[in-house]
Amino acid sequence: MADLESYYNKFNENKRLLSRHGQVEYFVTNKYIHDYLFKGAKIADIGAGTGAYSIALAKEGYDVTAVEYCKCNLGVLRANLKKENVNVKSFLGDCTSLHMLQDNTFDITLVFGPLYHLHGEEKQLKALEEARRITKEGGVILVAYYMNDYCVVSYGFKDNHIKESLEKGKLNKDFICTHNEDDLYEPVTVSYINYLLSKTKLKRIKLVGVDGPTDYMRQVINAMDEDTFCLFKQYCLSISEKQEMIGACSHTLDILKK
Repeated sequence: MADLESYYNKFNENKRLLSRHGQVEYFVTNKYIHDYLFKGAKIADIGAGTGAYSIALAKEGYDVTAVEYCKCNLGVLRANLKKENVNVKSFLGDCTSLHMLQDNTFDITLVFGPLYHLHGEEKQLKALEEARRITKEGGVILVAYYMNDYCVVSYGFKDNHIKESLEKGKLNKDFICTHNEDDLYEPVTVSYINYLLSKTKLKRIKLVGVDGPTDYMRQVINAMDEDTFCLFKQYCLSISEKQEMIGACSHTLDILKK
C-alpha cells in the first residue's frame, strides 16, 4: 500500500471535491447520508480522506469519528479541523483492522474510499465485516465503489487505451477489468457488488449511483451557468436509483443495514 500513500501525497482530494464533478458526487451522497441521520447519531467515517464529510457532519452537531489510512490525508484532515474549529475524533488506521473502535458503537458507518483500493475478496470482505462490527444492531452502513464500465469507457475508449488494455490483459474479452496488487484502483461491476454482499451478514436497503453521467461530461458541466448546474445536480439525484444506469456511473453507493 506504499503506492497508495505516494498517490495521495500528490493527489489533491480537497480540490477534487470542490470541482463540479466532485460537487455532484458530494451532493447526491450527502442526500443519502441525511436520509438515515437522526438527532444524536454517532457516525464513523472510515477512509475519511481529508475530512469533507466528517467536518460537515460535525458542524451539524453529530458525534463523528474519522479513520484514515494515509498519513498525508490525515494531516490535512486534522489541519482542517483546527481551521474550522470543530471536534472530530481522528485516527490513523486500516479499514480491515479497526482495533481502535469498539463493537456496536456507531449508528451510521461511512466507507467511502477503502473499497476503491482493496484488492481481493478476502480484504474487501474483511473491511465490510469490520464496518459491520463497529455498527450498532439496526444501524446503517454506506459503502462506495468505483465502477468497471466507467473505467472501460473513460480510460479505455475516451483516452484511447482500449487496445493496449486488452493486449496487456488489463481487460478480459468481456471488458471486465482484471486486478493485481500493483493497481491503485479496483473497479467492480454491480454483479460483483451483489456477490460481495451475499458473503456478508448485511442486508441491502438500496444501491444507488451517485454521479450519473457526470464524469463523462466534465467539460460540459464546467461550462454550465450556475442555474443549469443546479438543475444538473437535481437530475443526477433523480436518476440515482434507476438500476439500469447504476453500472455506468463512476461511483455507486451500497446502502446496507446490520
